[in-house]
Amino acid sequence: MTRRQAVAVLGAGALSLRVAPAFAKATLSDDGLYQMDWYLESFLDVSEDLTGTTAKGKRFAIMWGLKGCPACKRMHQVHMMDPKIESYIRDNFEILHLNHIGSREVTDFDGRKRSEKAFGESYGIRFTPTIQFFPETATGLAALSGQAREVARMPGLLEPTEFLAMFRYVREKGYKSAPFPEWLKKQV
Repeated sequence: MTRRQAVAVLGAGALSLRVAPAFAKATLSDDGLYQMDWYLESFLDVSEDLTGTTAKGKRFAIMWGLKGCPACKRMHQVHMMDPKIESYIRDNFEILHLNHIGSREVTDFDGRKRSEKAFGESYGIRFTPTIQFFPETATGLAALSGQAREVARMPGLLEPTEFLAMFRYVREKGYKSAPFPEWLKKQV
């Protein structure tokens, strides 16, 4: 074992003794969006992303952010720093984080290719953060358009308890029995 390897092993051991959170840290990317290290790395083909996510036993969501968005910052520095929230989302969802005014090319469920900005406009995304939640399969989505493809949407930032509840609502398929506000009342 080299000295460098020994230091790495000792350092890792010392880190495990600290009372440090076991979750990821939000970082600011080059485009000004906050990112978690577990967010979906994507070729920006949402049908492929949905299929791959479902194969992992998770649900697929698109999160819309914007450089300088104060609510996006709060979501990542408060909500996502809560271990209960962060671990639930990480364990149950794949999040594709898109830029509300971005220019990367995204392939939609119907095969159309658009910039992030045009893609968001086609779904009626008006502000950030917005989180779109999709069904477990892409079957039939190409024939629908915009928001009709979603099973739920979080327009804006909810308080932490309701934020987590929205993810539970989607994971537990609460949308099949009631709109989110009604479902949430039954959970209390």
